[in-house]
Amino acid sequence: MRTVDIFTTIHSKYNNLTHTEAKVADYILDNAKEVVYMSITDLADVCGVGESSIFRFCKSLQYKGYQDFKIALAHSITIGNEIPQLTDKVLMNDTTHEVASKVLSSNISALNETFKLIDYDKMDQTIDYFLQADRIIFFGVGSSLMTAMEAKIKFMRIMNKTECTIDSHLQMMSAALMTERDVAVIISYSGSTKDTIEIAKKAKERGATVISITRFVKSPLTSYSDLTLLCGANEGPLQGGSLSAKISQLYLLDVLYVEYFKRTYTESITNKEQTAGSVTSKLL
Repeated sequence: MRTVDIFTTIHSKYNNLTHTEAKVADYILDNAKEVVYMSITDLADVCGVGESSIFRFCKSLQYKGYQDFKIALAHSITIGNEIPQLTDKVLMNDTTHEVASKVLSSNISALNETFKLIDYDKMDQTIDYFLQADRIIFFGVGSSLMTAMEAKIKFMRIMNKTECTIDSHLQMMSAALMTERDVAVIISYSGSTKDTIEIAKKAKERGATVISITRFVKSPLTSYSDLTLLCGANEGPLQGGSLSAKISQLYLLDVLYVEYFKRTYTESITNKEQTAGSVTSKLL
């Protein structure tokens, strides 16, 4: 962990920055708390520069990239006895009741914001794509893989055309064999994970419909997406895999599941009874 305050580093190297890098530095110094939750594309847009300029700025400060920079930034803006790796504003001296209340508030806020971000036309289009698809393949890496697996298992109860593999190499192979009759649902909070972006690019090349579930409307992932469904959880760089982000993604998937069930009621009822009945012998 870096011990040097990032703001001190920026000020010490400010005179050596290019004009473009200085614009980025100025914005970060004035809006540090907001930048922690911004994608590289969002920051580039508000600064009026390219994503490559953001990357060069981070490298000029001796960081590996934008995510490494945001981790250092999150450490530098931590106030008092806050724990930046946890839900916002959780303090070291909080009681268990206070922690429970703050975690609850964070999760409710994520769900409420996700609800407000729902584009119903895009949700309807997504269901249309699901209905027409030969296969629906869910993709994700890291904690988003767990969400993708949850989606696969949920939809498998009412249809026989869902897939999800756990290995990133196998995911790429699945994407390489997709056709224009397939739908790729790619889950990524940041929309900036290399493996996920490559999968989206490959699926797009194959003519498949690409639907992304992500936090940011502009990201490397969404540039390859036909439809983007937004989740509303704010997750800092030190809070990777937060439950609030997962809950907001699962909420969107649950809405899609219910709507698909409604539109295929007779088939879904039959399949749900069949799949439920198939495992009754496993229960006491």
